[in-house]
Amino acid sequence: MTSDYAVKLAAELESASRLRAAQFLVTQRPWLDLYGVNVRPVTPFRSLSKPFVDTALLHRSLPDELLFEIFSRMSPYTLGRAACVCRKWRYTIRNPVFWRHACLKAWQLNGIVENYKILQSTYHGVWRKMWLLRPRLRTDGLYISRNTYIRAGVAEWRTTNPVHIVCYYRYMRFYPSGRFLYKNSSQKVKDVAKYMNVRSARSDSVFSGQYTLSEDKVEAAILYPGLRPTVLRIRLRLRGTVQGANNRMDLISLVTSGVNDAEASSSDDDILGVVEGWQEDETHNPDVPAVSHKRGLTPFVFVPFDEVENSVLNLSVDKMDYFVPG
Repeated sequence: MTSDYAVKLAAELESASRLRAAQFLVTQRPWLDLYGVNVRPVTPFRSLSKPFVDTALLHRSLPDELLFEIFSRMSPYTLGRAACVCRKWRYTIRNPVFWRHACLKAWQLNGIVENYKILQSTYHGVWRKMWLLRPRLRTDGLYISRNTYIRAGVAEWRTTNPVHIVCYYRYMRFYPSGRFLYKNSSQKVKDVAKYMNVRSARSDSVFSGQYTLSEDKVEAAILYPGLRPTVLRIRLRLRGTVQGANNRMDLISLVTSGVNDAEASSSDDDILGVVEGWQEDETHNPDVPAVSHKRGLTPFVFVPFDEVENSVLNLSVDKMDYFVPG
């Protein structure tokens, strides 16, 4: 009797252990029940065909009004990613309301009337086409230019000649209002992105200036205060690696000039109007000559804020020492 009970108990324990092993190996994915087995194509936006009920549980549980409200709070680039999820989201995101709001915000300096004129004359009244084809400055990240130069070191031995390769970055962040922030630093991207905002002080070496955008040309100016106020004039050309990316800027010219006391006392918000029409070699302070910089003109690369932690620019060292045999 005892031996039969022991055999029965051992069999039950072995069966229970196999069941636990099977539950451990098989991954439970309850969220897969949200998706329908047969998802029919949805009706395109503004279509006159008869509507039908979507079989996907996700779409039946989420009303169209709530889905529209969620999309209206997304950035244009997030909308582009969401459009790849399914057909319904793709057709919903093609609603011109989303792209009209994005375009009017991106080119708010031109005014509503001028934007509507450009829309009708160049882009056939399609806001999404205007967003993809018209050059614009991106405001969801930083434009970064990585520059290097060689500095000779002190020779300690006759057989070696030390050379220092110094690396530094130019950072620019643009706002739709016509304002931008500028900083020169040897710090990495993930460290600088934390204080590249309107609350940053000049103690962080973050300076504010003005810019204008005309087609793909960018004109910018910054006033450096001090005993000898200096204005930095920047001319850039906007381009992109793919259509609508606008993720590159070529640095055409970089000029520093002096300003007189009257111009320096004016507000920073009007510095672009002060230097408007100046020649490249023009200066209004004899103690500060105009200098057109020919070095450090590496093109700018755009890095979104959600990618600053993993950007390849964080991998580069600030300074490298090489010893060249004499």
